Amino acid sequence: MSESTTKSMIGGMTVLGIAGIVCKLIGVLFTIPLTHLIGADGLGVYQAVYPTYNLLLTISSAGLPVAVSRLVSHYLALKDPRNAKHVFRTALLLMAVIGCFLSLMMFLFSGFLAGRVDQAEARMGFQMISPCVALVCLLSAFRGFMQGQQNMVPTAISQIVEQIGKVCIALPLAALGMKQGVVYGASYTLLGITIVEGIALLYMLLVYLKKQPAFDQLPQQSGMAPLSSGKCASQLLHISIPITIGACIVPLASFVDSAMLVNRMLVSGLSLSQARPLYGLFAGLVIRLINIPTALALSISMSLVPAISSAYAVNDREGVIHQCDLGLRFAFLIGFPCSIGMSMLSREIVLFFYQGALTAAEVQVTSELLSVSSLTVVLFTVVQATSAILQGLQYQRIPMYTLILGVVCKIALNYFLVAIPGFHIHGGPVASLVCYTVSMVPNLYFVIRKTGMRFSWQKWILRPGLAAGCMGLVVYIMKSLLPVHRVITILEIAAGIAVYLAVALACHALTKEDLKAFRRRKPRKS
Repeated sequence: MSESTTKSMIGGMTVLGIAGIVCKLIGVLFTIPLTHLIGADGLGVYQAVYPTYNLLLTISSAGLPVAVSRLVSHYLALKDPRNAKHVFRTALLLMAVIGCFLSLMMFLFSGFLAGRVDQAEARMGFQMISPCVALVCLLSAFRGFMQGQQNMVPTAISQIVEQIGKVCIALPLAALGMKQGVVYGASYTLLGITIVEGIALLYMLLVYLKKQPAFDQLPQQSGMAPLSSGKCASQLLHISIPITIGACIVPLASFVDSAMLVNRMLVSGLSLSQARPLYGLFAGLVIRLINIPTALALSISMSLVPAISSAYAVNDREGVIHQCDLGLRFAFLIGFPCSIGMSMLSREIVLFFYQGALTAAEVQVTSELLSVSSLTVVLFTVVQATSAILQGLQYQRIPMYTLILGVVCKIALNYFLVAIPGFHIHGGPVASLVCYTVSMVPNLYFVIRKTGMRFSWQKWILRPGLAAGCMGLVVYIMKSLLPVHRVITILEIAAGIAVYLAVALACHALTKEDLKAFRRRKPRKS
């Protein structure tokens, strides 16, 4: 495995990771004025729509971009740009058809979808966001094509465009809608998201048109016959269907949660006026905060698939093992400090972002939910990395089955735990912990078995765990001695990061070679 290949992968992880963190932070900041504008009740209406939209979006656009990325990197590794481009064009057509169909269904059955979550007032929201499914489908095809060339920059910039657009477009529309009531405020927010995705798609189209001439000039050195459209579609569907099913599992659980959690809280003795705001706090604020560090997990998985696929295409077993080891090492290296730090500073983080927007009781509940939910970050990060490894090795069915198993456990636990009086919404984070643990363990087993690599306790767990423990101790001491304040919270986070990096370097959890690779800003061109 060459140094340039390692730098390319870590460079891609860095670009996507930084962009992901920026996007998630903007997303959290977006919810602060949004909460002020539409309130916890409006968030309840907003979140009643979003899980359904997210599920349809996953069905239509989760698997095919990964398949495009994998096949494009595969054919480019074989010096066959002609078939790489044919893969993209076929995928673009497939995603256009699928996206338009699902958008139309979402619009036409908006009343049924609103009734399913027992919130008839959410019908307008479903209609406003329905075109977004088609737009994101097309956007994902372009992202997959660029990622297959191990060029992560356009994806990163388009993600930032999405988040900035939400602030500049969705918030003014929310304010405009609130003049007519909470339902209009939530619905106009969703309309703003649709407009923003259209802008992001336009950006990716312009990038594609700019880079197309250079791609067309790549020499065709492979003697492979051109793929027929039918063969190309067959390859894409063979790869994408198991990935799509696996990717749908968690959104499906959120889809079920959007109805189950509120209903089970009613069983626990809460009224609808008490249950719906609690669900809004959990799904709208806590999950959004959790999604900040999980952006790093997604950057690892998106970089791993094309890197492993390229090595696998040319039978580079050493390269495959190296990339797998690198991906898992960074999954634990990132996941441990994020989980521990966010759990320890849960109250401080909630107050940092939402002080003034939430009541004291809402701050307390949100902090308690975040302290447990944040522990899922390391589990989710490893699940994402192992899933990407298995997908790159053409074992895409395995993570599908393990996620199904995990979500079945999650739904069962939600059903029983959330109905317990006095526990209610706190059952949600516990169920998520079990879900990702059940998925992670077999994923790790199959990665080790299929690659022939060894489970490295020291590199993956012991060393980053030691660094995270030292970080936690310093944060605990500062938290005990200092008052809760936004500036103090920033200092605690900065001190924690500094201690973690210092200990990680001292115990070789993070190496100097890793730091050199981080300096590489542009990914290797195919």
